[in-house]
Amino acid sequence: MDVLREVWDFLSTAILRGGMYSLMAVGLALVFGVMNIANFAHGEFYMLGAFFGYFILNATNKLGLPIFIPPILCIVGAGLGVAVVAGIIERTSFRALRKRSKGQWLMNTFLLTLGISIILQNGARIIWGGKYRGVTRMWRGDFLNWFLKIGLPPDRLIGFLIALISILGFVLFLNKTRTGRAIRAVSQDEVGASLVGINLGFIHTLVFSLSGLLAGIAGASLLSVTPAFAFMGTMPLYKSWFVLILVGMGSIGGSIVGGLILGVLEAFATTYLSQYLGSGSQEFICLTVIIAILLIKPNGIFGKAVKSASE
Repeated sequence: MDVLREVWDFLSTAILRGGMYSLMAVGLALVFGVMNIANFAHGEFYMLGAFFGYFILNATNKLGLPIFIPPILCIVGAGLGVAVVAGIIERTSFRALRKRSKGQWLMNTFLLTLGISIILQNGARIIWGGKYRGVTRMWRGDFLNWFLKIGLPPDRLIGFLIALISILGFVLFLNKTRTGRAIRAVSQDEVGASLVGINLGFIHTLVFSLSGLLAGIAGASLLSVTPAFAFMGTMPLYKSWFVLILVGMGSIGGSIVGGLILGVLEAFATTYLSQYLGSGSQEFICLTVIIAILLIKPNGIFGKAVKSASE
């Protein structure tokens, strides 16, 4: 029975972390692949999603709605709210920078996103204070108790399903819609895309908003696991970059696989190595594997060789 419980703990941790890391990494890879922006404010989009989700969930729980409606409104509302914030940031910051920056675009955007990250962190601290805001359980219902009996928390399972559905929906959007194909065209050749009539400004804003949408969904989905606080975005940001480095910069499809790999590695470290290596076992095993892979494939598992970082 103890072995079964240990297996359930391992699986629930692996699938939840893997799904959320994939969701975060896909948004980060999208912005890097299409706009060539190393977004170091991506973790703060996750943080905003957690805060937005918390307040939406509390407000809707007081309305006497059916038990499944508040969590859905929480996650959808948080994702859309962060998408709006991300779109405003792109229009007011990166669009202006693009018009004035003639060189060193990657470095300039890195510094800009780092500044945005600091502003969002401290802005959240000023507005919402240093208090942790979370919930004990998002999803309720008698049938969910079955998962509790076998040791699989419903919030973790549904969180993974939300991540999976979001990623599948995003992939279908990129491949099956006209706008999605326009995004792919811009990622391949901006000049050629503009020559055939694609509005680059619209695509850039949309891409940044979609990235914020995915991060916001991740933050809201994990409210019962990780409560909202102003500086919570740092670790998800690092994990997202771990995934991108592991699979190759800008690889959207590879980010899905990379997130799952990282989730399994962390779950393995937490379950089997933490008693020997301490609290740093997750970072140790993940970085060790990433370094080993990069020694064999310097461009990542799915990465292609490039001549410079700007490519």
